[in-house]
Amino acid sequence: MMYQISNFRSYLLIEKKYSKNTIESYIRDLTKFNEYINKDISNINEEDIRSFIKYLSKENLSDKSISRVISCLKSFYKFLLIEREIKKNPMENIEIPKTRKSLPKALTEDEVNRILDVPLIDEFSYRNKAMLELLYATGLRVTELIELTTKDVDLNNATLRTIGKGSKERIIPIGDYALKYLQIYLSEYRNALLKKERHDYLFVNHHGKKMSRQGFFKIVKKIALTAGIKKDISPHTLRHSFATHLLNHGADLQSIQELLGHSDISTTQIYTFISTEKLQKNYQEFHPHGK
Repeated sequence: MMYQISNFRSYLLIEKKYSKNTIESYIRDLTKFNEYINKDISNINEEDIRSFIKYLSKENLSDKSISRVISCLKSFYKFLLIEREIKKNPMENIEIPKTRKSLPKALTEDEVNRILDVPLIDEFSYRNKAMLELLYATGLRVTELIELTTKDVDLNNATLRTIGKGSKERIIPIGDYALKYLQIYLSEYRNALLKKERHDYLFVNHHGKKMSRQGFFKIVKKIALTAGIKKDISPHTLRHSFATHLLNHGADLQSIQELLGHSDISTTQIYTFISTEKLQKNYQEFHPHGK
């Protein structure tokens, strides 16, 4: 099966133009599937698939993770049909279970300000400040943030260009705070961090190479801890906070959808539930008969 998986990887990359992270996730799922089934691809049937799904449940995978694996297998078997590797699709009667969408976790404006209040003492702290301000100002996905190059940022017009999911390009305005610290980072600290490396990636790690997702995740965790925030947060939390705070201050859903790069407005609408929860909480707290 590894031969077919390898071809599927190329298909996802070249034909579907999936992101590197999505492709890696699919390949991990298929490798696990292959190890469990241990059969020639043409001999795998629906019963084998259902047995694998039961195995995943026993492994305590969440419903969301199992749904992702099933979705991956459906895509894989559609590809095998196209390539005429199989004659019958064993995934035909396998349905993706409906999972309840959990509300994204957002920080309060005070908590965001505490995170952004980075003590500026060296090139690393100025880089961190620029990254955090830019993330909160634009609502970028963490992958979009670390993939930015110096050519993607237009300081004169206070905008940046990013390529999101589905290779969709969007132009996002940069707020004054983010623009200020981005300018300082670029003019005074980025070259020092580059050392002997030569590349156009905007944000650089302590080796002079492109900042990694894992590296930035650790930075955010450490800064949040130092700021006294006990919530379990990640770079994506700032993206959720960006959207939630825009909505709370009166921005319309369609504008937020464009800024976030959501292809479907229903994905953006989940932020209205957060605002509804806040509304109910405020009503119960401040209305004389609210409790």
